[in-house]
Amino acid sequence: MKWKFTSNWHVSVAAEAIAAALFARCGYDVSVQYGANQPEYDLMVAKGEKMFKVSVKGSQDGSWGLCQSQLEQGRADYHDAIDRWVKRHKPRTVLCLVQFRDIELACMPSLYLATPEEIGQRLHARAKGRGDTILYERHEWSSRAHGAGTIEEIPASWRFSPERIEALSAS
Repeated sequence: MKWKFTSNWHVSVAAEAIAAALFARCGYDVSVQYGANQPEYDLMVAKGEKMFKVSVKGSQDGSWGLCQSQLEQGRADYHDAIDRWVKRHKPRTVLCLVQFRDIELACMPSLYLATPEEIGQRLHARAKGRGDTILYERHEWSSRAHGAGTIEEIPASWRFSPERIEALSAS
């Protein structure tokens, strides 16, 4: 039986805990925020002199709505919203995307690591270049959609791994 969370708050808490645990398993020191969330990050991770902020985004529906809040009212300018979302992130911030869709209770979700710039590039390219504010783990566009005939998915290179962490912390 696939497990469903009862609220988005529970998705967020579980995603942050799993991300913290995996960074620790990879030998990183992890600091978790206390109190009200900072607007840009949830965790600070460090190993030696390497340190960066991690914004954890959990989901249980196969997608992450990342920059809808950047859309101006009455204007569906996806590219502008994406650019504003990317610019609001400071250097040394990495997003950890955690996906619980169709995951049994005792199983690990899918985790991905990407910079805001990498995610912005993917969002700009969505729907045959029209752009979108939602990043999908895997999405097949229907025949009536703008992106008809295309399949979009997160690159395998974004999968959470010690090598991916090292590559992101070196940049």
